[in-house]
Amino acid sequence: MPGRMGQTAPFRPMSHAMTHDTSRRWQMLAIAAVILYLLWLLAPVLMPFAFAAMLAYLGDPLADRLERLGLGRTLAVSIVFIVLLLLAVGALLLLIPLVSRQVDNLVQNLPRYVDWARNVALPWVQAKLHLDPSAFDTDRLVEQLKAHIGSIGDAASTVLGQISRSSLGVIAWLTNLVLIPVVAFYLLRDWDRLVAWIDRMLPRSIEPTVAYLAREADSVLGAFVRGQLAVMLALGIFYGAALTIMGLSVGPLIGMVAGLLSFVPYLGFIVGFGSALIAALVQYGDWGHVLIVVAIFTVGQLLEGYVLVPRLVGEKIGLHPVAVIFAVLAGGYLFGFLGVLLALPAASVILVVLRYLSERYRQSDLYTEEGRGDPVLSEVDVVVETPQGTVETDTVVTRRDETKDATPPA
Repeated sequence: MPGRMGQTAPFRPMSHAMTHDTSRRWQMLAIAAVILYLLWLLAPVLMPFAFAAMLAYLGDPLADRLERLGLGRTLAVSIVFIVLLLLAVGALLLLIPLVSRQVDNLVQNLPRYVDWARNVALPWVQAKLHLDPSAFDTDRLVEQLKAHIGSIGDAASTVLGQISRSSLGVIAWLTNLVLIPVVAFYLLRDWDRLVAWIDRMLPRSIEPTVAYLAREADSVLGAFVRGQLAVMLALGIFYGAALTIMGLSVGPLIGMVAGLLSFVPYLGFIVGFGSALIAALVQYGDWGHVLIVVAIFTVGQLLEGYVLVPRLVGEKIGLHPVAVIFAVLAGGYLFGFLGVLLALPAASVILVVLRYLSERYRQSDLYTEEGRGDPVLSEVDVVVETPQGTVETDTVVTRRDETKDATPPA
Protein backbone atom coordinates (compact mmCIF):
# COMPACT_ATOMS: atom_id res chain seq x y z
CA MET A 1 0.00 0.00 0.00
CA PRO A 2 1.20 3.59 -0.59
CA GLY A 3 1.35 4.33 3.16
CA ARG A 4 3.65 1.39 3.87
CA MET A 5 5.84 1.69 0.81
CA GLY A 6 6.61 5.38 1.38
CA GLN A 7 5.63 8.49 -0.48
CA THR A 8 4.99 8.09 -4.16
CA ALA A 9 6.28 10.52 -6.82
CA PRO A 10 3.72 13.06 -7.93
CA PHE A 11 1.92 12.04 -11.06
CA ARG A 12 2.23 14.51 -13.93
CA PRO A 13 -0.25 13.95 -16.73
CA MET A 14 1.07 13.68 -20.28
CA SER A 15 -1.02 16.66 -21.40
CA HIS A 16 0.47 18.83 -18.63
CA ALA A 17 4.03 17.94 -19.72
CA MET A 18 3.23 18.72 -23.34
CA THR A 19 1.67 22.02 -22.33
CA HIS A 20 4.76 22.92 -20.28
CA ASP A 21 7.11 22.11 -23.19
CA THR A 22 4.96 24.07 -25.62
CA SER A 23 4.84 27.08 -23.29
CA ARG A 24 8.63 27.01 -22.85
CA ARG A 25 9.16 26.90 -26.62
CA TRP A 26 6.83 29.84 -27.14
CA GLN A 27 8.71 31.79 -24.48
CA MET A 28 12.05 31.13 -26.18
CA LEU A 29 10.59 32.05 -29.55
CA ALA A 30 9.25 35.32 -28.11
CA ILE A 31 12.66 36.15 -26.60
CA ALA A 32 14.38 35.48 -29.93
CA ALA A 33 11.82 37.62 -31.77
CA VAL A 34 12.35 40.52 -29.34
CA ILE A 35 16.13 40.30 -29.76
CA LEU A 36 15.86 40.32 -33.56
CA TYR A 37 13.45 43.25 -33.46
CA LEU A 38 15.81 45.23 -31.23
CA LEU A 39 18.71 44.50 -33.57
CA TRP A 40 16.66 45.73 -36.52
CA LEU A 41 15.49 48.81 -34.61
CA LEU A 42 18.97 49.76 -33.36
CA ALA A 43 20.84 48.86 -36.57
CA PRO A 44 22.06 52.45 -37.27
CA VAL A 45 23.50 52.71 -33.75
CA LEU A 46 24.98 49.21 -33.58
CA MET A 47 27.37 49.59 -36.53
CA PRO A 48 30.46 50.70 -34.54
CA PHE A 49 29.72 48.09 -31.84
CA ALA A 50 29.40 45.33 -34.44
CA PHE A 51 32.64 46.37 -36.12
CA ALA A 52 34.37 46.52 -32.73
CA ALA A 53 33.02 43.07 -31.84
CA MET A 54 34.46 41.66 -35.07
CA LEU A 55 37.87 43.16 -34.25
CA ALA A 56 37.68 41.70 -30.73
CA TYR A 57 36.71 38.30 -32.12
CA LEU A 58 39.69 38.34 -34.49
CA GLY A 59 42.10 39.39 -31.74
CA ASP A 60 40.88 37.04 -28.99
CA PRO A 61 42.94 33.97 -30.11
CA LEU A 62 46.12 36.09 -30.11
CA ALA A 63 45.37 37.39 -26.62
CA ASP A 64 44.70 33.84 -25.38
CA ARG A 65 48.07 32.70 -26.74
CA LEU A 66 49.86 35.54 -24.96
CA GLU A 67 47.98 34.62 -21.75
CA ARG A 68 49.24 31.05 -22.04
CA LEU A 69 52.77 32.46 -22.20
CA GLY A 70 52.26 33.97 -18.74
CA LEU A 71 51.07 37.50 -19.52
CA GLY A 72 48.09 39.06 -17.80
CA ARG A 73 44.89 39.55 -19.74
CA THR A 74 45.11 43.35 -19.79
CA LEU A 75 48.75 43.34 -20.91
CA ALA A 76 48.07 40.70 -23.58
CA VAL A 77 45.07 42.65 -24.88
CA SER A 78 47.11 45.88 -24.91
CA ILE A 79 49.84 44.25 -27.02
CA VAL A 80 47.32 42.76 -29.47
CA PHE A 81 45.39 46.04 -29.65
CA ILE A 82 48.53 48.09 -30.36
CA VAL A 83 49.65 45.65 -33.06
CA LEU A 84 46.23 45.70 -34.74
CA LEU A 85 46.10 49.51 -34.53
CA LEU A 86 49.57 49.88 -36.05
CA LEU A 87 48.66 47.47 -38.85
CA ALA A 88 45.44 49.36 -39.59
CA VAL A 89 47.17 52.77 -39.60
CA GLY A 90 50.04 51.45 -41.72
CA ALA A 91 47.63 49.90 -44.21
CA LEU A 92 45.71 53.17 -44.52
CA LEU A 93 48.89 55.22 -44.98
CA LEU A 94 50.04 52.79 -47.66
CA LEU A 95 46.78 52.17 -49.47
CA ILE A 96 45.24 55.66 -49.60
CA PRO A 97 48.01 57.24 -51.73
CA LEU A 98 48.26 54.08 -53.86
CA VAL A 99 44.53 53.93 -54.53
CA SER A 100 44.44 57.67 -55.19
CA ARG A 101 47.19 57.39 -57.81
CA GLN A 102 45.55 54.38 -59.42
CA VAL A 103 42.15 56.10 -59.63
CA ASP A 104 43.76 59.20 -61.16
CA ASN A 105 45.54 56.96 -63.67
CA LEU A 106 42.26 55.22 -64.51
CA VAL A 107 40.47 58.55 -65.02
CA GLN A 108 43.24 59.84 -67.28
CA ASN A 109 43.17 56.65 -69.39
CA LEU A 110 39.37 56.48 -69.52
CA PRO A 111 39.20 58.11 -73.02
CA ARG A 112 41.56 55.41 -74.30
CA TYR A 113 39.27 52.69 -72.93
CA VAL A 114 36.22 54.33 -74.48
CA ASP A 115 38.02 54.68 -77.83
CA TRP A 116 39.09 51.02 -77.73
CA ALA A 117 35.56 49.88 -76.93
CA ARG A 118 34.12 52.05 -79.71
CA ASN A 119 36.61 51.25 -82.49
CA VAL A 120 37.79 47.73 -81.64
CA ALA A 121 35.56 45.78 -79.24
CA LEU A 122 32.08 46.76 -80.44
CA PRO A 123 32.84 46.35 -84.19
CA TRP A 124 34.29 42.91 -83.46
CA VAL A 125 31.17 41.90 -81.51
CA GLN A 126 28.92 43.22 -84.28
CA ALA A 127 30.85 41.30 -86.93
CA LYS A 128 30.93 38.02 -85.02
CA LEU A 129 27.31 38.08 -83.82
CA HIS A 130 25.89 39.75 -86.96
CA LEU A 131 24.18 42.46 -84.93
CA ASP A 132 22.57 45.66 -86.16
CA PRO A 133 25.14 48.49 -85.86
CA SER A 134 22.43 50.79 -84.52
CA ALA A 135 22.10 48.51 -81.49
CA PHE A 136 25.46 49.84 -80.27
CA ASP A 137 25.24 53.58 -80.55
CA THR A 138 28.46 54.42 -78.74
CA ASP A 139 27.87 58.17 -78.81
CA ARG A 140 24.53 57.73 -77.07
CA LEU A 141 26.02 55.33 -74.52
CA VAL A 142 28.86 57.73 -73.75
CA GLU A 143 26.44 60.63 -73.32
CA GLN A 144 24.24 58.59 -70.96
CA LEU A 145 27.30 57.52 -69.00
CA LYS A 146 28.43 61.12 -68.67
CA ALA A 147 24.93 62.16 -67.61
CA HIS A 148 24.76 59.45 -64.94
CA ILE A 149 28.24 60.27 -63.69
CA GLY A 150 27.23 63.90 -63.49
CA SER A 151 24.06 63.07 -61.58
CA ILE A 152 26.04 60.87 -59.19
CA GLY A 153 28.50 63.71 -58.66
CA ASP A 154 25.68 66.16 -58.01
CA ALA A 155 24.04 63.77 -55.55
CA ALA A 156 27.34 63.16 -53.79
CA SER A 157 28.05 66.89 -53.55
CA THR A 158 24.55 67.48 -52.19
CA VAL A 159 24.95 64.76 -49.55
CA LEU A 160 28.40 66.01 -48.58
CA GLY A 161 27.06 69.55 -48.38
CA GLN A 162 24.25 68.49 -46.09
CA ILE A 163 26.68 66.56 -43.88
CA SER A 164 29.08 69.49 -43.72
CA ARG A 165 26.22 71.82 -42.81
CA SER A 166 25.02 69.47 -40.13
CA SER A 167 27.31 69.60 -37.13
CA LEU A 168 25.41 66.67 -35.61
CA GLY A 169 26.26 64.47 -38.61
CA VAL A 170 29.96 65.32 -38.35
CA ILE A 171 29.95 64.72 -34.59
CA ALA A 172 28.16 61.39 -35.02
CA TRP A 173 30.66 60.28 -37.66
CA LEU A 174 33.64 61.25 -35.51
CA THR A 175 32.05 59.61 -32.47
CA ASN A 176 31.66 56.33 -34.33
CA LEU A 177 35.25 56.56 -35.51
CA VAL A 178 36.48 57.01 -31.94
CA LEU A 179 34.09 54.44 -30.47
CA ILE A 180 35.31 51.54 -32.59
CA PRO A 181 38.83 51.19 -31.09
CA VAL A 182 37.63 52.00 -27.56
CA VAL A 183 34.80 49.45 -27.62
CA ALA A 184 37.06 46.90 -29.35
CA PHE A 185 39.63 47.21 -26.55
CA TYR A 186 37.12 46.64 -23.75
CA LEU A 187 35.36 43.82 -25.59
CA LEU A 188 38.69 42.13 -26.24
CA ARG A 189 39.70 42.49 -22.59
CA ASP A 190 36.43 41.08 -21.25
CA TRP A 191 35.71 38.62 -24.09
CA ASP A 192 36.06 35.45 -22.01
CA ARG A 193 33.96 36.88 -19.18
CA LEU A 194 31.23 37.91 -21.62
CA VAL A 195 31.13 34.42 -23.11
CA ALA A 196 30.96 32.88 -19.62
CA TRP A 197 28.16 35.28 -18.59
CA ILE A 198 26.11 34.41 -21.67
CA ASP A 199 26.61 30.72 -20.90
CA ARG A 200 25.37 31.22 -17.33
CA MET A 201 22.28 33.12 -18.52
CA LEU A 202 21.15 30.42 -20.94
CA PRO A 203 18.26 28.19 -19.85
CA ARG A 204 19.72 24.96 -18.46
CA SER A 205 17.52 22.84 -20.71
CA ILE A 206 19.12 24.18 -23.89
CA GLU A 207 22.59 25.12 -22.60
CA PRO A 208 24.39 21.95 -23.85
CA THR A 209 22.87 22.30 -27.32
CA VAL A 210 23.62 26.03 -27.57
CA ALA A 211 27.18 25.49 -26.32
CA TYR A 212 27.74 22.79 -28.94
CA LEU A 213 26.32 24.95 -31.73
CA ALA A 214 28.41 27.93 -30.56
CA ARG A 215 31.61 25.86 -30.67
CA GLU A 216 30.77 24.61 -34.15
CA ALA A 217 29.87 28.11 -35.37
CA ASP A 218 33.11 29.48 -33.90
CA SER A 219 35.08 26.80 -35.73
CA VAL A 220 33.36 27.51 -39.06
CA LEU A 221 33.43 31.28 -38.68
CA GLY A 222 37.03 31.37 -37.45
CA ALA A 223 38.19 29.23 -40.35
CA PHE A 224 36.38 31.43 -42.85
CA VAL A 225 37.09 34.92 -41.48
CA ARG A 226 40.69 34.50 -40.36
CA GLY A 227 41.63 32.19 -43.21
CA GLN A 228 39.77 34.06 -45.93
CA LEU A 229 41.26 37.40 -44.89
CA ALA A 230 44.72 35.89 -45.32
CA VAL A 231 43.72 34.45 -48.71
CA MET A 232 42.35 37.82 -49.87
CA LEU A 233 45.53 39.60 -48.78
CA ALA A 234 47.81 37.04 -50.44
CA LEU A 235 45.89 37.07 -53.73
CA GLY A 236 45.71 40.87 -53.80
CA ILE A 237 49.47 41.14 -53.29
CA PHE A 238 50.19 38.44 -55.89
CA TYR A 239 47.91 39.83 -58.61
CA GLY A 240 48.93 43.43 -57.96
CA ALA A 241 52.68 42.65 -57.95
CA ALA A 242 52.50 40.39 -61.02
CA LEU A 243 50.47 42.87 -63.09
CA THR A 244 52.77 45.72 -62.01
CA ILE A 245 55.89 43.76 -63.02
CA MET A 246 54.17 43.07 -66.33
CA GLY A 247 53.96 46.85 -66.78
CA LEU A 248 50.19 47.33 -66.55
CA SER A 249 49.48 50.89 -65.44
CA VAL A 250 46.39 49.96 -63.41
CA GLY A 251 47.84 46.64 -62.21
CA PRO A 252 47.84 47.43 -58.46
CA LEU A 253 44.22 48.59 -58.58
CA ILE A 254 43.09 45.46 -60.45
CA GLY A 255 45.04 43.28 -58.03
CA MET A 256 43.44 44.90 -54.97
CA VAL A 257 39.93 44.55 -56.42
CA ALA A 258 40.53 40.89 -57.37
CA GLY A 259 41.83 40.15 -53.89
CA LEU A 260 38.94 41.88 -52.10
CA LEU A 261 36.34 40.06 -54.20
CA SER A 262 37.95 36.64 -53.74
CA PHE A 263 35.83 35.95 -50.62
CA VAL A 264 33.26 34.78 -53.16
CA PRO A 265 34.91 31.95 -55.13
CA TYR A 266 35.65 32.85 -58.76
CA LEU A 267 34.17 36.35 -58.46
CA GLY A 268 37.55 37.97 -57.84
CA PHE A 269 39.07 35.89 -60.62
CA ILE A 270 36.39 36.83 -63.14
CA VAL A 271 36.44 40.56 -62.37
CA GLY A 272 40.22 40.78 -62.15
CA PHE A 273 40.87 38.64 -65.22
CA GLY A 274 38.38 40.56 -67.38
CA SER A 275 39.68 43.94 -66.22
CA ALA A 276 43.31 42.92 -66.77
CA LEU A 277 42.55 41.61 -70.27
CA ILE A 278 40.86 44.87 -71.29
CA ALA A 279 43.66 46.95 -69.75
CA ALA A 280 46.33 44.90 -71.54
CA LEU A 281 44.56 45.18 -74.90
CA VAL A 282 44.10 48.94 -74.51
CA GLN A 283 47.61 49.64 -73.25
CA TYR A 284 49.60 47.26 -75.48
CA GLY A 285 47.25 45.99 -78.19
CA ASP A 286 49.10 42.70 -78.75
CA TRP A 287 48.47 39.07 -77.88
CA GLY A 288 51.76 38.60 -76.05
CA HIS A 289 50.66 40.65 -73.05
CA VAL A 290 47.23 38.98 -73.15
CA LEU A 291 48.95 35.60 -72.77
CA ILE A 292 50.93 36.98 -69.84
CA VAL A 293 47.67 38.03 -68.16
CA VAL A 294 46.25 34.55 -68.77
CA ALA A 295 49.36 32.99 -67.22
CA ILE A 296 49.22 35.29 -64.16
CA PHE A 297 45.60 34.48 -63.35
CA THR A 298 46.09 30.78 -64.07
CA VAL A 299 48.93 30.67 -61.55
CA GLY A 300 46.78 32.69 -59.13
CA GLN A 301 43.94 30.17 -59.37
CA LEU A 302 46.30 27.24 -58.85
CA LEU A 303 47.85 29.04 -55.89
CA GLU A 304 44.44 29.71 -54.37
CA GLY A 305 43.00 26.24 -54.96
CA TYR A 306 45.96 24.06 -54.03
CA VAL A 307 47.99 26.12 -51.52
CA LEU A 308 46.15 29.04 -49.89
CA VAL A 309 42.63 27.70 -49.31
CA PRO A 310 43.64 24.19 -48.09
CA ARG A 311 46.26 25.60 -45.71
CA LEU A 312 44.54 28.77 -44.47
CA VAL A 313 40.80 28.05 -44.71
CA GLY A 314 40.48 24.27 -44.88
CA GLU A 315 37.56 22.20 -46.05
CA LYS A 316 35.37 22.59 -42.93
CA ILE A 317 33.86 25.94 -43.84
CA GLY A 318 31.16 24.60 -46.17
CA LEU A 319 29.74 28.03 -47.08
CA HIS A 320 28.51 27.73 -50.64
CA PRO A 321 29.32 30.69 -52.93
CA VAL A 322 25.61 31.28 -53.57
CA ALA A 323 24.99 31.30 -49.81
CA VAL A 324 27.74 33.90 -49.33
CA ILE A 325 26.30 36.17 -52.04
CA PHE A 326 22.75 35.80 -50.72
CA ALA A 327 23.85 36.44 -47.12
CA VAL A 328 25.65 39.67 -48.06
CA LEU A 329 22.77 40.97 -50.21
CA ALA A 330 20.07 40.00 -47.71
CA GLY A 331 22.01 41.46 -44.79
CA GLY A 332 22.56 44.72 -46.64
CA TYR A 333 18.88 44.94 -47.59
CA LEU A 334 17.57 44.22 -44.08
CA PHE A 335 20.10 46.01 -41.87
CA GLY A 336 22.17 48.21 -44.20
CA PHE A 337 25.93 48.33 -43.63
CA LEU A 338 25.49 46.54 -40.30
CA GLY A 339 23.85 43.66 -42.15
CA VAL A 340 26.81 43.44 -44.53
CA LEU A 341 29.17 43.23 -41.55
CA LEU A 342 27.11 40.52 -39.86
CA ALA A 343 26.15 38.61 -43.01
CA LEU A 344 28.92 36.02 -42.94
CA PRO A 345 28.75 35.40 -39.16
CA ALA A 346 25.00 34.93 -39.45
CA ALA A 347 25.44 32.62 -42.46
CA SER A 348 27.94 30.46 -40.57
CA VAL A 349 25.59 30.16 -37.58
CA ILE A 350 22.66 29.28 -39.84
CA LEU A 351 24.83 26.67 -41.58
CA VAL A 352 25.72 25.03 -38.26
CA VAL A 353 22.07 25.08 -37.11
CA LEU A 354 20.92 23.49 -40.38
CA ARG A 355 23.53 20.74 -40.04
CA TYR A 356 22.37 20.08 -36.48
CA LEU A 357 18.70 20.00 -37.50
CA SER A 358 19.57 17.63 -40.34
CA GLU A 359 21.26 15.25 -37.89
CA ARG A 360 18.29 15.49 -35.49
CA TYR A 361 15.90 14.72 -38.33
CA ARG A 362 17.90 11.69 -39.50
CA GLN A 363 17.81 10.30 -35.96
CA SER A 364 14.12 11.01 -35.38
CA ASP A 365 11.26 8.52 -35.67
CA LEU A 366 9.91 10.48 -38.61
CA TYR A 367 12.96 9.44 -40.62
CA THR A 368 13.87 6.04 -39.19
CA GLU A 369 10.46 4.50 -38.51
CA GLU A 370 9.31 2.10 -41.19
CA GLY A 371 5.64 2.49 -41.87
CA ARG A 372 3.14 0.10 -43.33
CA GLY A 373 3.64 -1.04 -46.86
CA ASP A 374 2.24 1.04 -49.67
CA PRO A 375 -1.08 -0.48 -50.83
CA VAL A 376 -0.33 0.42 -54.46
CA LEU A 377 3.44 -0.07 -54.81
CA SER A 378 5.68 -2.96 -53.89
CA GLU A 379 9.39 -3.75 -54.06
CA VAL A 380 10.39 -6.72 -56.20
CA ASP A 381 13.83 -8.37 -56.30
CA VAL A 382 14.87 -8.86 -59.91
CA VAL A 383 17.63 -11.30 -60.85
CA VAL A 384 19.50 -10.43 -64.03
CA GLU A 385 22.09 -12.63 -65.73
CA THR A 386 24.80 -10.59 -67.48
CA PRO A 387 26.55 -11.61 -70.73
CA GLN A 388 29.67 -12.39 -68.66
CA GLY A 389 27.78 -15.12 -66.86
CA THR A 390 27.42 -13.38 -63.51
CA VAL A 391 24.12 -12.88 -61.73
CA GLU A 392 23.12 -9.48 -60.37
CA THR A 393 20.18 -8.73 -58.07
CA ASP A 394 18.39 -5.40 -58.06
CA THR A 395 15.34 -4.03 -56.26
CA VAL A 396 12.63 -2.47 -58.43
CA VAL A 397 9.58 -0.51 -57.24
CA THR A 398 6.50 -1.43 -59.23
CA ARG A 399 2.72 -1.47 -58.94
CA ARG A 400 1.13 -4.38 -57.14
CA ASP A 401 -1.27 -5.14 -59.97
CA GLU A 402 1.67 -5.35 -62.40
CA THR A 403 3.38 -7.75 -60.01
CA LYS A 404 0.29 -9.97 -59.98
CA ASP A 405 0.03 -9.87 -63.80
CA ALA A 406 3.72 -10.80 -64.11
CA THR A 407 3.35 -13.85 -61.79
CA PRO A 408 3.25 -17.02 -63.97
CA PRO A 409 0.21 -19.24 -63.53
CA ALA A 410 0.61 -22.37 -61.45
